[in-house]
Amino acid sequence: MWLTRPLRERSTQIFLGVLFAALVVVTFLHLFMPQDSALHVSAYTVTLLGKYLCYALLAVAVDLVWGYLGILSLGHGAFFALGGYAMGMYLMRQIGDRGTYGDPVLPDFMVFLNWQELPWYWLGFDMAWFAFIMVLLAPGILALVFGFLAFRSRVTGVYLSIITQALTFALMLAFFRNEMGFGGNNGLTDFRDILGFNLRTDATRLGLFIATGIALGIGYLICRGIVTSKLGRVSIACRDAEARTRFLGYRVERVQLFVFVVSAMLAGVAGALYVPQVGIINPSEFSPIFSIEIVVWVALGGRATLYGAVIGAILVNYAKTVFTGVMPDAWLFALGGLFVLVTVFLPKGIAGLLFERRKKRKDPDADPNTPSDTEREATA
Repeated sequence: MWLTRPLRERSTQIFLGVLFAALVVVTFLHLFMPQDSALHVSAYTVTLLGKYLCYALLAVAVDLVWGYLGILSLGHGAFFALGGYAMGMYLMRQIGDRGTYGDPVLPDFMVFLNWQELPWYWLGFDMAWFAFIMVLLAPGILALVFGFLAFRSRVTGVYLSIITQALTFALMLAFFRNEMGFGGNNGLTDFRDILGFNLRTDATRLGLFIATGIALGIGYLICRGIVTSKLGRVSIACRDAEARTRFLGYRVERVQLFVFVVSAMLAGVAGALYVPQVGIINPSEFSPIFSIEIVVWVALGGRATLYGAVIGAILVNYAKTVFTGVMPDAWLFALGGLFVLVTVFLPKGIAGLLFERRKKRKDPDADPNTPSDTEREATA
């Protein structure tokens, strides 16, 4: 089976082993270490780590299309936000009459804006199964429609990147409007429960952290299963020689569309897990700057590796947490400088650096310009 094939790879085994160990260690230190102990992991830290894992899943989704398909998407923040809004709508419906205005159906912001009835596109979000389906369908359908039009028209390169950035910017402007029915500038917040569990308890926060880790593992396996299959080899061929791949008889636009939709759905899942942990979703998640940050994560970690995207997402966001606490106004300058340094000195990212060192340790006389495994697959 294509999904179990990656489990035989050493890199996948190491990644899943490290992920599982991290989940176990954090859980143990949170539950069994005294709060006054230096080894205790607080509920705040658990939530912060859960947010990092959400970003890691998002980075894996971007690496799937950028690293293996050659599509530099600057709009994956939109898919992330759509998944987050789908989850936020479900969480808002769970509040019921416990809101500020006590309306059992309408969320507080709709009562404040004098809405008389629930919009049709909010119907069904009081049911968890419907909301979870929409977490996948909302970004998936958008990616399907957008990708069908773009790939059919053979829009590629920087032009496609600009269009994806325009898409997320247009959605950001739309969701800022109060009449859209998504909370306007304030977004959706003040969540109480998820699946009957109180979101403000430490146990629920830990459960969400574990669920996010499991989702990251499954998402990694799905992506790795795709890139190691025949579809993955065709994707790499499309990335490196699209015209030649077409000449050989492959329907390049179908390959691009399938991988793009899968990537968008994974980004939606990351957004859905992100919202209950941070407690809010607003139009700022559609910001083009956020989508550009995701690209920086992948570039730093190493493109076309998947696990490198995870490394980059966690490192950059940890640095952001520390840096914004010390010099919040200078973070974007630091991020831009980091991207320039990585482009100049680490073109293959951290994962590429580790691979080169491992190859040199095994064969000190090896040519540093020897193609990597990924490059061999592309050549094949």
